Amino acid sequence: MTYHSLLVHLDNDRRAEARIAYALRVARELGCRIVGAAPTGSVPLDTQASIGTSASLADFADAVWMALDERAQAARERFEKACRKAGVESPESVVEHADKAQSLVRLSHCSDIVVLSQAEPDAPDFTGARDLVADVILQSARPSIVLPFAGTFDTVASRVVVAWDDSRAAVRAIADALPLLRLAREVQVVTWERASSTADAGLPARQQGLRRWLDTHGVAAELRVARTGLSLTEALLSRASDFDADLVVMGAYGHQRWTERLLGGMTQGVLAAMTVPVLMSH
Repeated sequence: MTYHSLLVHLDNDRRAEARIAYALRVARELGCRIVGAAPTGSVPLDTQASIGTSASLADFADAVWMALDERAQAARERFEKACRKAGVESPESVVEHADKAQSLVRLSHCSDIVVLSQAEPDAPDFTGARDLVADVILQSARPSIVLPFAGTFDTVASRVVVAWDDSRAAVRAIADALPLLRLAREVQVVTWERASSTADAGLPARQQGLRRWLDTHGVAAELRVARTGLSLTEALLSRASDFDADLVVMGAYGHQRWTERLLGGMTQGVLAAMTVPVLMSH
């Protein structure tokens, strides 16, 4: 398995430049094509206020879509400029007049992986950005790499921590991450047990099976069991920090119910407190 196509979300926020640079780095490391997606989204309230109340309904609609299209085209132009600067002579990009999350999910199904950014708590668009990430993770059939809103990320999957709990989501995540795990100099696959619980006697045998499977895919990994009194979110992020990881791989838990996003506690916690890029699969 490898990645042949990477999709990166394009917009005009301050996280966009770092997101594009990281996506280009991943594409270069793996030799895959990169596609930029700039969905316009729906009508933001600040656009409505800037247009004024005197316009007719038809004029208002035209002005709104023009403003949204201009923003998306500007994001697309910045992406293509960054691609050409990086030596990508014929960058691929698309502007869609559609809901941002729905567009990214639809486009992701013709790519192998998606690059997004963590929502910035102090940004005016925090709620929308947070919901977009949750929607793409929960609805897309492809894995997503989510970048922290702060920091620089100059390496790709050099030291990787994989959160492993034998679940379907964890299996999906580690399989989806194989192209990146093969790049890594060091991989730690960590299973956490509660300090107050009885040790799982069958875990060592299952870990050996996982090790053999990883070996067949060209991934040399250290498998560890850690007992902790911390929350799983805290334990994972602490391990990533101690290991100096530049990527975390984990399953994403939760489901979409009507318009309500129901992320699992650990998934939600990591998306809120992450300090390194995280690959999630649902």
